[in-house]
Amino acid sequence: MSQQTEPQDIKKKILSTGIRVGTTVKTTFMQPFITKASPEGLYMIDLDKTLDRIKTAAKFINRMDFDKVLVCSGREYATTPIERFCEITGARKMLSRFMPGSLTNPSLPFYTEPRLVIISDPQVDSQAIIEATNAGIPVIGISNTDNVTSMIDIVIPANNRGRKSLATVFWLLAREILIQQGKLSESDQMKYEIDDFETKIADEEIE
Repeated sequence: MSQQTEPQDIKKKILSTGIRVGTTVKTTFMQPFITKASPEGLYMIDLDKTLDRIKTAAKFINRMDFDKVLVCSGREYATTPIERFCEITGARKMLSRFMPGSLTNPSLPFYTEPRLVIISDPQVDSQAIIEATNAGIPVIGISNTDNVTSMIDIVIPANNRGRKSLATVFWLLAREILIQQGKLSESDQMKYEIDDFETKIADEEIE
């Protein structure tokens, strides 16, 4: 499949996932990634820039030993996407509450020394970002229109609140990593689909 058609197919596949639907707030940091506001007043993210940043992030991640890549999130909807991403890539995960000192205090039993940290929300995962920055560890962050990204090294602009959107971002990132490694071609099906990356809601949460 040619490079010309592939991005169009992927774009068609992910347009309905809400990946580019931002919030009613925009920060100066995220301004370059925003195309317009919707009639409801939600700022929309430029999907081409999202896909471009995913390629950049994948290239950076592929330079690392994957057991030195730590994916953190305190956001419940990021749980399954991160578990799937780590299963496919061999990266390590730290889910739910980030324990203070994890990256900065060697005397703690859960202390770890990654070479790269990936987070799903600069606001929710602020402790992880602060510690990574203090330890000189680069950070890749999925960032919405209202996020402050001054301490993020590679920003992936996307809706980081929605279940489907978070699943899509981590699916795209895992897919791009495999493509760049030569383990998957642009036209190949991946082992998991976007739905498999999505955190399912328990029935009682729906009511």
